[in-house]
Amino acid sequence: MEATFDRDFWEHRWDRVARDHPEAVANRPPNAHVITELADVRPGVALDAGCGHGAEAHWLSAAGWRVTAVDFSPTALDVGRSTARRLGADIAERIEWREGDLATWSPPQRHYDLVVCLYVHIAGSVAEFVTRLARGVAAGGTLLLVGHRPVDPETGADTAAAGQVQVSVEETAAALDALGGWRIDVAEERRRAAEGSGVDAVIRAVAPE
Repeated sequence: MEATFDRDFWEHRWDRVARDHPEAVANRPPNAHVITELADVRPGVALDAGCGHGAEAHWLSAAGWRVTAVDFSPTALDVGRSTARRLGADIAERIEWREGDLATWSPPQRHYDLVVCLYVHIAGSVAEFVTRLARGVAAGGTLLLVGHRPVDPETGADTAAAGQVQVSVEETAAALDALGGWRIDVAEERRRAAEGSGVDAVIRAVAPE
């Protein structure tokens, strides 16, 4: 039976992983694309949409960002919150953990200097999802989206993400073009470092002033 990547699926998965491998979850490093694309961006107010266990939220906070971390798994949020406390009060106090389902949840419009969203399984259309998140980016702010590609562009073979709906370069660029005024700085597919782990779509764009 094909997996349904809904709230119950992820809550069950996070509960199992947090129970069986707590140290691995707590010590997992932030995503390499986040480090590469945001290392030189001036800190401000950030949204980590679909934050999971919070590795990226922790990294952003340590870099000086004030972060709203949103996920629909209470267990994942609890793991992120407890890890932040372990990392220190200076990191923990800059992160607000908020339960929300990205299938329907919308950020406040033009509020965040940075919106990051990694590997979210999209329930509806990619265009609607990208538009909803993009509208939360403040003037001159940055949007960073990363998605697993379901098909390897070189071989045409299915990847581990086959059957999933995630952001793609083409659909994201089209959605931002439709909004008007966005500057797309990065829009490319990158092979992941680990052998056989697939290909990521990486899009970094700047909101109109």
